[in-house]
Amino acid sequence: MPKIYEYFGIIVLFYSNEHEPVHVHGKYHEMESKAELIIAKGKVVEIRFSPVKGKKPLPQTQFKNFQAVVKHYAEDIVQKWIDYFVLHKPVQPEKIIRKIR
Repeated sequence: MPKIYEYFGIIVLFYSNEHEPVHVHGKYHEMESKAELIIAKGKVVEIRFSPVKGKKPLPQTQFKNFQAVVKHYAEDIVQKWIDYFVLHKPVQPEKIIRKIR
């Protein structure tokens, strides 16, 4: 379960047995939401946020922070997905300490 970002208590990660489309999970304590990145012609063209079945969704503040991280780092998330799932390279987590605007 590679963690890719930590942002104000939210852990953004892939599960090791993931499937396409490219997506990440945002966890905060026992709550979780996910973001699916829609790619066309090599670019992220849409991001769809949704709850995770069987989990409580992220609270409003953490959900907004999760959205900010995914939108800001969308292209990097896709590259990390390729590195981990296609190229089988380790992914280094990043701790984001500045507020994303």
